[in-house]
Amino acid sequence: MSARLLEQADELLELAADRVGGDAVALQRIRAQQARLREPLRVAIAGMVKAGKSTLLNAVIGEEIAPTDAGECTKVIVWYRHGASPSITVHLRDGGIRALPIRRIDGRLVIDLEPSRPEDVDRVVVEWPSRRLEDVTLIDTPGIASLSSGISARSAAFLTPESDSSEADAVVYLTRHMHSADVGFLSAFHDTAVARSRTVNAIAVLSRADEIGAGRIDALLSARTIAERYRTDGSLRSLALDVVPIAGLLAQSARTLREHEFDALRRLAGLGRSARERMLVSVDRFVRDDAPIDVSAEERRNLLERFGMFGIRMAAVSIRAGNHDSTALADELYRRSGMEELIRLVGDQFRSRADVLKASSALAALRALLAERPPPEATAIRRSIERLESNAHELRELALLSDARTVGLGLPPAEGEEAERLVGAAGTGAAERLGLPPDTPADELHRAATAALHRWRTLAGSPLLDRPAVEACDVVTRTCEALVVGAASGSVQRRRLHLAPSAEPSVGTREEAGDPRADRETEPAEEERLDQDPELGDGEEGAADERRSSVHQE
Repeated sequence: MSARLLEQADELLELAADRVGGDAVALQRIRAQQARLREPLRVAIAGMVKAGKSTLLNAVIGEEIAPTDAGECTKVIVWYRHGASPSITVHLRDGGIRALPIRRIDGRLVIDLEPSRPEDVDRVVVEWPSRRLEDVTLIDTPGIASLSSGISARSAAFLTPESDSSEADAVVYLTRHMHSADVGFLSAFHDTAVARSRTVNAIAVLSRADEIGAGRIDALLSARTIAERYRTDGSLRSLALDVVPIAGLLAQSARTLREHEFDALRRLAGLGRSARERMLVSVDRFVRDDAPIDVSAEERRNLLERFGMFGIRMAAVSIRAGNHDSTALADELYRRSGMEELIRLVGDQFRSRADVLKASSALAALRALLAERPPPEATAIRRSIERLESNAHELRELALLSDARTVGLGLPPAEGEEAERLVGAAGTGAAERLGLPPDTPADELHRAATAALHRWRTLAGSPLLDRPAVEACDVVTRTCEALVVGAASGSVQRRRLHLAPSAEPSVGTREEAGDPRADRETEPAEEERLDQDPELGDGEEGAADERRSSVHQE
């Protein structure tokens, strides 16, 4: 199981600590990796300047604790960890540490670095009592490709260091439109954090999807089409597990919706259709002083800053469709933002693999250390790393997934797609692996797993397969065996698949590693389009009952 994998990684690090002798620097780095194994998973939020990183982080946590303006704090790396009480600590590059006061302005947390300069700050650590931070540490990084080369360099040094492994176990990469610089960063992160352990641990996010189509109500549908095109692009497919479109600003504002904002949105929704449509044609019309609504221009500008035109339009339609209180509206807007899909994806791909990703990071860090500061017995330690990677099935699954998206598996297309799914490309739950609905009964899961096991055992025996394809079949067969056993117990529908570790030699042996096989503007007819497309929401008069019913079912 993955907990055992952490123990094995820790034992290997301890072995290395015993072998480095008097190298204090190497010993310090090894001890840091051992401590990291016992910490929550580290997920970095990265992307270009103004990609919406802090906005996304606020939406995930449910509070505005990450500064979203262009202040000094957005130029440094900020860690958000779980804590019993709120605290902010500045860690300076010279080793100094100082605490900052907890201050809020208009509900937003203020982080003032003065008198320190951003270039003197190694990191800022914010501890916050949030349930979302209990098993994951989120790391907000400065914008990549910033006009300031120093700011960009901080992110690069943190996420893609030249002589060490990345300090992040996984990355959520935000972009407005995928450019060559985005692909270049993902490639560098893949090479630094993953190549040695051969895993895929990045998710790409179209973070301001509501801006596609100039904030029209159907913007997210257009964004999903673009995301699908990126998802199947060969160069990106090898660097990210998935591409997800979200309206980050809408998600953040939905999670922090205030009662006076709901009242203003309710008044907007209560206008006659023609008056409302005229106001929502453009930003200029929406904030005009002579707008026909009992909401001040200042309040409307605040709504525009907090929700954007897409969010305001979506809120008006949602209220008219039956969401008549602030809680219901907030939930509906959050769902429409696409954040639920991203949270699910992070849970399926990162949280459920936390121990495996942490162990993989530790092994990558140890390899980097052996290359930079090799002790006398470096060869023996490298063999122990190879042996652990060959025998730990969870690592072999991730290696197979990485191979499938880069060099290929040497299998026919249909079998290659099934192999990816079975080793967890769509999620680590039994149903996701088998391509079945999440609520599939255990007996049906068992039948599907048994059939998959039979197919893959038969395929593994084919004399037409080359060695890499046979090795891939071996890994998938082992996964199918675990699925069969888990389904037989009737307990896999709502939990992740756990794989028992293979028998393996002691990590301290000097034997050679064995063969892995052996081991735009708004148009007046906007709401009419809603009547035709249930994905966008239900339409105007006469559709509220149907909308309430669908929300209740969800």
